[in-house]
Amino acid sequence: MGMTDVLIVGAGPTGLVLACDLARRGVAVRIVDRSPAPPRTSRAKGPNPRSLEILDDLGVAEEVLAAGSAPLPMLKYRDRRPVAEADPWADSAPSPDARYDRGWLIAQWRLEGILRDRLAGYGVRVEPGREVVGLAQGRDGGDGGHVDVTYADGQAGRARYVVGCDGAHSSVRKLLGITFEGTTAEDQVMVCGDVDLADGVLDRTRWHQWFDEDGAVMLCPIPGTRTGWWFQAGPERDGRGRPLAPTADGFRRLLAHHTALPGRDLTRAELLSTYRVNVRMADRFRAGRVLLAGDAAHVHAIAGGLGMNTGIQDAFNLGWKLGLVLAGHADAELLDTYEEERLPVAARTLDLTSERLRATLEAIRRPGGGLDAAITPDTTGLGAGYRWSSLAAGDRAPQAERPGPHAGDRAPDAPCADAATGVRTRLHRVFAGPRTTVLGFGPGSAAVLRETADTYGGDTGVRVCRVYAAHEDRAGAEPGAMVDDAGHASAAYGTGTSGDTGAGTVVVVRPDHHVGVLAPADDARSVREYLRRLHGTGRSAERSPGMVDAVR
Repeated sequence: MGMTDVLIVGAGPTGLVLACDLARRGVAVRIVDRSPAPPRTSRAKGPNPRSLEILDDLGVAEEVLAAGSAPLPMLKYRDRRPVAEADPWADSAPSPDARYDRGWLIAQWRLEGILRDRLAGYGVRVEPGREVVGLAQGRDGGDGGHVDVTYADGQAGRARYVVGCDGAHSSVRKLLGITFEGTTAEDQVMVCGDVDLADGVLDRTRWHQWFDEDGAVMLCPIPGTRTGWWFQAGPERDGRGRPLAPTADGFRRLLAHHTALPGRDLTRAELLSTYRVNVRMADRFRAGRVLLAGDAAHVHAIAGGLGMNTGIQDAFNLGWKLGLVLAGHADAELLDTYEEERLPVAARTLDLTSERLRATLEAIRRPGGGLDAAITPDTTGLGAGYRWSSLAAGDRAPQAERPGPHAGDRAPDAPCADAATGVRTRLHRVFAGPRTTVLGFGPGSAAVLRETADTYGGDTGVRVCRVYAAHEDRAGAEPGAMVDDAGHASAAYGTGTSGDTGAGTVVVVRPDHHVGVLAPADDARSVREYLRRLHGTGRSAERSPGMVDAVR
């Protein structure tokens, strides 16, 4: 029975993002799913801006953008007549610190296909039809522990860690006996499906929303299809007011009742499901060597489209931590910071989505109200950070005292140029790939960067990047140095005119693009201690036995 480093249970977006992140680190990963074939289900409508940044880091954002479409203006109807149009993104635009200002529409099965292809490029394929029915944590002589896994077909496996990404009905969570506290609103029900409409009967440049006093129908075109639409509606109900299960004929009746289209225009209905508002959260995200991510750890109201996105962001938080622990750089305690950071984010997301749902239900009671009520700056994911985390080190400056991010916040993007070649790039491209980045602003940062490069050079998973102001002398600039020619990086990080004074600032950016340390350049100790916690002592540990090369 071979040992794998990480077994991922569940091959939805959360599991696939985690698998890609681990595979590119050289971690031995397996990913299994109980479905015999990838489901073509109608679920999430696409990644939000923060998830697009993560997909960009994984190298698939361009493909995702090409396969989907920008979010569409919403055309709202009452009594079958159009009454209002709203484009929640009309006033937003990319900014220097955030390349993606809006989410993207793409069918979930299409996104999963792109991630599976990326994963196959690392030599890892999803193993379908494998259901986990048993987990037992054991200890080995040498390396401290493993999990024995039993599958429904009687086969067994062994992994150093197991991550349950297997959805709201997670077998992994149930096997661990972790409670899933919360509520299910039996009366807040929506029926959903993928449908085909007769060609040309509805404008495919709009998301159509009919809200009437006795129900609603929403139709959003599925990108990459000619006649495919996402169908969502209030359910038909029986004589006692109980919701009926969705059927193709039921969809036709709902269409004819709420819209000006005849039922026969709905030519196909598949992947029918009933969505109930579930607001639940696991009371812990880790039990020893088994962790939970995505819907297995938390489910919430659909408003704002944060379900899949929160899962993708869970995976991106967990992947680098598992990678550094498995490589022997960091202690296993680093894994405790996954729950420490993501559980409060999940709890806040539960509150936010419930509030957005309440606002939406309120809005649609009035003619012209619609789903745009669910979209707020909070739903981009760009503001989520971890200031409370034990990994948010040495941020002693009072909030109001300085501009720029604090330890724990998302590290801003900024356009810049390669110091050697002049080629245009962005800081997030500098951060991309599974490494920790140490940015140095101002001449005073040179010493810390040099010390860091000496200690962690080679393949230890740390890179240094000097960011030069436009007016600074760049003679002898190190490879990989950047020029902040328009001042956007210095503005984003609040380093001001440090280049003038000879002082400087050092920023340690974690592999998931969050700030770990933001310190004056003469505070080499903070940088040293932080890197030691994540990456060990550097070169001295590089050739110790049993090490996995963290960056292949």
